[in-house]
Amino acid sequence: MSGFDFSKRDSFGSRMGVIMAAAGSAVGLGNIWRFPYILGENGGGAFLIIYLVIVFAIGIPVMMSELLIGRRSQRNPVGAFRALAPGKPWYLVGMMGIVAAFMILAFYTAVAGWTLEYIYQTLIGGFVGKSSGELTVMFDSFRSESLRPALWFSVFMLATSAIVWGGVRKGIEKSTKIMMPLLFVILILMCIKALTLPGAGKGVEFLFRPDFSKITGNTVLMALGQAFFSLSIGMGTLITYGSYIPKDNKLGSTAVQVSMIDLLVAVLAGVAIFPAVFAFGISPSSGESLTFIVLPGIFQQMTGGMIFAFSFFFLLAIAALTSTISVLEVIVAYFSEQLNMKRRTAIILATGSMFILGISASLSWGMMSNVKLFRLNIFDLFNFTTANILLPLGGLLIVAFLGWFLPGRDSKDELSNAGTLRLRYYSLYRFAVRYLAPLAIALVFLNGLGLLKF
Repeated sequence: MSGFDFSKRDSFGSRMGVIMAAAGSAVGLGNIWRFPYILGENGGGAFLIIYLVIVFAIGIPVMMSELLIGRRSQRNPVGAFRALAPGKPWYLVGMMGIVAAFMILAFYTAVAGWTLEYIYQTLIGGFVGKSSGELTVMFDSFRSESLRPALWFSVFMLATSAIVWGGVRKGIEKSTKIMMPLLFVILILMCIKALTLPGAGKGVEFLFRPDFSKITGNTVLMALGQAFFSLSIGMGTLITYGSYIPKDNKLGSTAVQVSMIDLLVAVLAGVAIFPAVFAFGISPSSGESLTFIVLPGIFQQMTGGMIFAFSFFFLLAIAALTSTISVLEVIVAYFSEQLNMKRRTAIILATGSMFILGISASLSWGMMSNVKLFRLNIFDLFNFTTANILLPLGGLLIVAFLGWFLPGRDSKDELSNAGTLRLRYYSLYRFAVRYLAPLAIALVFLNGLGLLKF
């Protein structure tokens, strides 16, 4: 048993702090480089409608479930299941979340480090005069180095640790209250600039024109997967943050607001990026190539492009930082509460262990490129394992626990703040976590493993 004094746990100090912190956890790199491309390639407005239905039918109920588990137990992911299901093996679901947090923080912070390299390249004019081919070589040569990827990973990891060092209220809450509004300001300014470019209308059309002919079973699965991973579900972050939420907070409305902020950031990112892509006649492409090769080429053709480039990579860094602090907090809460460590000792140990894992991931194309398991380098192994196995399996088990193991009166008591709130939606919520969400997550899980194809 842990000897941790739970009466001294930190907590969020305000409703706005809860929303900004949880939204910061959900908003990340995937919103800014992945969602807009998926939206445009899968029917635009038609995909957006499907995505919204999935968020409300499945994403929000699962998010509410994680917040509920955290606040009901006032514990980290492992401690939460030990408290709510004593003597049962459900705590292993929490352990999966801790393992996922280690892997995600390793490869995610490596990518976050790339954004710092590109902020630096913007400031020194590193993109100026480079062709698309030269920008490709620039990215590949940077990633295959050993010193710079490890250096930028280290800088980002230390920044993450510094915020978590400040505690839940003075560190995480205070920083996200600054970073999330700043992220919106930068995004909106970028949207205004992008929409004034000649030919920008084609980018807006690519994003929003409904094309129902592109909707297939696989499109629905992509929307499911995007909703699931974008909302930080299945890895213990929301259980951990939920445990810091005051008892008078309305968990249902918090989950809705966080989900809508997450969607808004993703849509605004698309409006900021794709008008510029189409204005310069570039074919839209996904992920790394769009972010680190295509966009730098576009920025240098724009009037004031370097300011736009700096804003974009700074935006990426903020989005990444609000996510990395939430993942590190999962590990720190586990170390301090389950292993009875002082919080600062837990932060030092968590950061030290992440340096070993994260630098290994950041060197996956450099010094450690020959280290492979199942034909995957360290970075890709962590990415595949979390996205396709640990997160969907964790999410599936969380909704199974909420829907079939935890007594309904307990979940209703927590969502209604001990009976002080009317829960008109409770029967719908209960149906979603017992039937809809498990089925949907199982489909994503099987699809991710290649066992099911539409």
